[in-house]
Amino acid sequence: MAQQTKDLDTITNQKLSIQISLSGLSFCVLNANSNTVSSIEHIKFNKKANPFEALERLIHFFDTKPYLQDKFDDILVIHENDLSTLVPKPLFNKDYLADYLKFNSKILKSDYLSYDVLNNDESVNVYVPYVNINNYIYEAFGEFTFKHFSTILIEEVLKNETDSKSNKVYVHVCEQHFEIVAVDNGALILYNTFEYSNAEDFIYYILFTLEQLNYDPDNIDIVLIGNISEEGALYKMAYKYIRNITFGTIGQQIVEDSEANHSNYIIVNSF
Repeated sequence: MAQQTKDLDTITNQKLSIQISLSGLSFCVLNANSNTVSSIEHIKFNKKANPFEALERLIHFFDTKPYLQDKFDDILVIHENDLSTLVPKPLFNKDYLADYLKFNSKILKSDYLSYDVLNNDESVNVYVPYVNINNYIYEAFGEFTFKHFSTILIEEVLKNETDSKSNKVYVHVCEQHFEIVAVDNGALILYNTFEYSNAEDFIYYILFTLEQLNYDPDNIDIVLIGNISEEGALYKMAYKYIRNITFGTIGQQIVEDSEANHSNYIIVNSF
């Protein structure tokens, strides 16, 4: 949904992105004049919530966080879950959203389904948004935009690799899952998401994916983004088996925290 055109007197030049998962919430405010992030915050839940509990916490933070009391020109809600699948554009029909999802995701008849058309790839991302979150945002703020988090991830990776003449694999790390995006000469080859509990799970799925793609761990370039650092167990395990590892950077938006270049990859690049 596109936000309505605002009167010039009400324009604040502030944009808000909210990333919603059942493990936590993230908020990011962009000052459009200076193209800088004025506020960014990640809130981790003590245990995995359900969509109703996530909504209660979202409402609480809107009521208690001063920087969320401001007015925003644009609001984007980013839905983070594993209930999504990519469909080639030539095969896509919006009347069959459930059929695309049911083969790799457990969905209910009552689930609301949506889709994002990827800007720089011939595919469509079909997914299940948290509809109760969307309803609250609409009732509280009016029209807004929502996307699946993998849409932003894939589009940003492909934008970065537009002029690439080689193979590259991006690994985006979250608290309990990670995503792999593989590109070949700037084209999307693979996107998948994996749940993990430890560093052994993490490296197993990466090496398995590389094997399926016929990529040599000693030669392929791996770009790490998300919740990962050189001091952590995931990085140390990956470096035992993969030689060419770098950390990704965000786009043109300015964030004071240098580590935010990769840890805030999705929410900062959502603007």
